Amino acid sequence: MRIAINVQTLVKDHLEGLGWFTYESIKRIVQAHPEHEFLLIFGKGIDERFVFSENIKAVNIGPPVFRPPAWYLKFEWLLPRFLNRQNIDLYISSDGMSSKKIKAKQLNIIHDLNFEANPQWLPKCFSFYYKKYFPIWTKASSRIATVSEYSKQDIHERYGFDLDKIDVVYNGSNALYQPIDVASKEATKQKYTSGSDYFVFVGSLHPRKNIEHLLLGFDRFKKNNTNSIKLVIVGSKYYWNGTIKEAFESMKFANDVIFTGHLPTEDLKNIVAASLALTYLSYFEGFGIPLVEAMSSETAIIASNATCLPEVAGDAALYVPPKDVTAIADAMQELVENPELRQKLIENGRQQRKNYSWDLTAQRLWQSVEKTLNV
Repeated sequence: MRIAINVQTLVKDHLEGLGWFTYESIKRIVQAHPEHEFLLIFGKGIDERFVFSENIKAVNIGPPVFRPPAWYLKFEWLLPRFLNRQNIDLYISSDGMSSKKIKAKQLNIIHDLNFEANPQWLPKCFSFYYKKYFPIWTKASSRIATVSEYSKQDIHERYGFDLDKIDVVYNGSNALYQPIDVASKEATKQKYTSGSDYFVFVGSLHPRKNIEHLLLGFDRFKKNNTNSIKLVIVGSKYYWNGTIKEAFESMKFANDVIFTGHLPTEDLKNIVAASLALTYLSYFEGFGIPLVEAMSSETAIIASNATCLPEVAGDAALYVPPKDVTAIADAMQELVENPELRQKLIENGRQQRKNYSWDLTAQRLWQSVEKTLNV
């Protein structure tokens, strides 16, 4: 068979959530199935590190920018015109972007519909484009894969796509995320917090990550304590917007918040493993890979009770309403005062994390491929 895959999220040195899903799952699939030919469609140039095996043909289609006008040119004109001449059996889109003009069967991977629930968190041109074309691309799909039961229901309810044709393909976690020994924990704390214990957040400072209430909750926690505990925030300040900035500037204990910026996995894995708990209070997630990274690192979790997070973390987290500053502070206090509870969450995480691995992701995605081809 000839299978074409949109891999425009594979960008050199800039792999993020969708990029890691694509990298880890597609690499395993093409290597496990040498009997098939895979046509990988890039968008920002071809990096040979992403050409995983000899059964891959890599092509670059479209302008090297990720903007609606470039997407329109690529997915409405250039891509279907190219693919319809290639005699392919299946087209897979790793980021949900497709075209109704592609004649082959389509397996569309839609990670979440955040743009439908919260269009205000995107530039207007992006939210307009997504809201216009995702329903069209969904209708053109033979089958859909997504990363949680929550997203499966969301896609069904918003777009009316048949539940029986939506497959849940959970994310995995980088194998580097593991527990570390006491000496490594102490060295990490010395490096980032001058030896103090800390809570950690990992992710971009995007509005949907709810950084403002995390900051306010931590500030209230500190007001009730005389300890030296810090809050470490790992991620780029792309969205240092009004609400986040205002919350930070209103804090009495702002000096106890440490912004590291973006960090490589080699450093990040130790920061997560050495923390008191991961704090992940998003308003909206399709999955939430940091939850699995925390469980793999044997770190407790404080999470919001929104969207898919209870589904992913299970009994490995304390849950709070995302806007409840008092509940956030109380959860932090509970984990500090109750080491037995913290250890229980870690033990629960050891069981919950068994549901997630990139090997399982690739297996489930290939099962979805087979179902699509057998329609």
